Order: sequence, then structure tokens, then C-alpha cells
Amino acid sequence: MARLTRAESQAQTRDRLIATAKRAFLRDGYAATTLEKVADEAGYSKGAVYSNFRNKDELCLAVLDAIHTEQMIRIGTAIAGTGTLDERLAAFQRWADDTIGERSWTALEVEFAIHTRHDPRLRDELARRDEGIRAVIAGVLAEGAAEFGLRLPMPAQDLATALLSLGIGLGVRRAIDPSIPASVLTDTIRALAGRPSDAG
Repeated sequence: MARLTRAESQAQTRDRLIATAKRAFLRDGYAATTLEKVADEAGYSKGAVYSNFRNKDELCLAVLDAIHTEQMIRIGTAIAGTGTLDERLAAFQRWADDTIGERSWTALEVEFAIHTRHDPRLRDELARRDEGIRAVIAGVLAEGAAEFGLRLPMPAQDLATALLSLGIGLGVRRAIDPSIPASVLTDTIRALAGRPSDAG
């Protein structure tokens, strides 16, 4: 077996720390998770953590980046190969049912967002990531509108902001009360596309 290069070893260590931190943050929350705990669970020294991340905030941002990437991949995989708009919406609905309001992820997002309230630099980091997510959603909306011959009711970027905001709010509500249906989001998209809801 070939020996890892220094860069490969560092990347492997970083990936393992992120995976371990993700489990700890989702299990215990942001405040209760220490860098010492992450290092111990990953089998490294605390120095290994600091050689990859300046502080716990930077590590948590990396964890959130990983979660968001995973979810984008899951959505892409869910809708891949769907032929019609209705099939695509049904696939998105299945993802929403399984994901929106998942308690540990939702709690981490909310806890970390609150944590940033006195730190403008950290808020800017979250805002930059949010802008990236909205840009991806806007691109999907614009491409979908062109593919299915739809006219968006507002600019794609504004619609992306509205739908992401609805999704985040719905996630918080469903984390508190799982009986609230995730179809609220999908039915809103259906209404914007001029399609009847599943309930209707």
C-alpha cells in the first residue's frame, strides 16, 4: 500500500475531524461540544485540531458546509432522472419529508446562528454561505422554469430567498411539531408553478 503524502495525510485528518465533529455537534449541540472532545473521539491530540482549524467556530462552519453539501447531493440524486415537473416535485417531496425538521441538524443550525449574534465576522461567514445556497437554488429554479416552460412570478434570486426562508422556518416548526407536513413547502412550489397540490 502506497504511503500517503503529507498533503494527503493532512486532508485525511481534516476529513476525520469534520466527521467526528459532525457527530458530536449533532448529538450534543454546539455549546456542549469541546475541541478536546472532538480530538479524543477522533483519536487525535488537540494540537491536530488546531493545525486544521483556528477555533471551534471554524470547525463548526466546516461541519455545516459538509451537511449542506450532503443535502444538495441528496436532492440532486432524488430528482435525477425525473422526466416531468410533477415527478420532480414528488421526488423533492420525498426528500423534504425525510429531512426538513430533522431535530439535531435544525437545532445545530439555530444554535450556531444565535451564537454569531455578537460576532460580525462570523455572521458575515454565515451570510456568505447563505448567499451561495440561494444562488444554487436560484439556478435550479431558472433552469427548471426554462425546461418546463414556466414563468417565474419574481426574479429567481428573490424566489430562492423566499423558498429558502420558508424551508428554514418550516424546519424549525417541524422540529417542534413533527405533525406539520413538509408538503407545505412543496405545495407552495406547486402553486407557484400553477400545479394543484397533492391535497387538492
